[in-house]
Amino acid sequence: MNLDSFNKYKTSVSIVLYKTNIEVLKNLMKSFSLVTIPIKILVIDNSPTNILSKFLLDYDIEYIFNPCNPGFGSSHNIAFKKSMDLGFKYHLVVNPDIQFGSGVIESIINELEKDNSIGMIMPKILNFDATIQYLPKLLPTPFSIILRKIKYPKHFFNKFINKYELRFVPLDFKYNAPILSGCFTAFNMNAIKNVGLYDDKYFMYFEDWDLSRRMHNNFKTIYFPNVYIYHGYDSGANKNIKLFFIFLNSAFHYFNKWGWFFDKKRKIINSIALSQFNL
Repeated sequence: MNLDSFNKYKTSVSIVLYKTNIEVLKNLMKSFSLVTIPIKILVIDNSPTNILSKFLLDYDIEYIFNPCNPGFGSSHNIAFKKSMDLGFKYHLVVNPDIQFGSGVIESIINELEKDNSIGMIMPKILNFDATIQYLPKLLPTPFSIILRKIKYPKHFFNKFINKYELRFVPLDFKYNAPILSGCFTAFNMNAIKNVGLYDDKYFMYFEDWDLSRRMHNNFKTIYFPNVYIYHGYDSGANKNIKLFFIFLNSAFHYFNKWGWFFDKKRKIINSIALSQFNL
């Protein structure tokens, strides 16, 4: 290990598992084998049993068995706290269903190194068929959430989604987005210390939107399309009734916290975001 490089980057990574498919996990670990800077990988396993630990014995990771399963954000907070205690400068939150090539993490960390006003950064996210996932967004209204679910009337929905998910923006344009997805996100740890960790009240869904909004109030939250990763987007809340009710509960918590229909700051923040594109 190059000590100078380690002292410069000091980067940690957290991955939260729950009954994760072994092949999915193998592909993720294969991607991490391509990383050339020193990283500390923390795996928080929320599965009922620690059977996945047997597979992970071959990898240089810290395994944390956490069968109480407090939720996505709460589990990543375990890693955030460890990263703080160890004095790491940057931290990546990574879903298990991610694959990426060489140079991706290095490029993202270099971007954070160049600009300490960036608190949070996300690369271009692709489906496995190489189509784009439109994950950066404007701050949502309750109407946004409903319309994304019903997708009707079609003409109105298409106009709405093009603006709300910033689909009209050229794919290679770097910008400051109010909402970034939590599937693959890098954080400046000084910024995390300033705005706080994930809100533990979200079991799953909206915790990344909540943290994005808090981060965006104080730091840049950057969509960085210079590099890309692949993500197995599942949209479980549209297929599973239990996940749908978890989604609803998280949505209620989000809007109770930030405001439902009367949120003056939301309008201002979205207007500033759109002004980057001369709108």
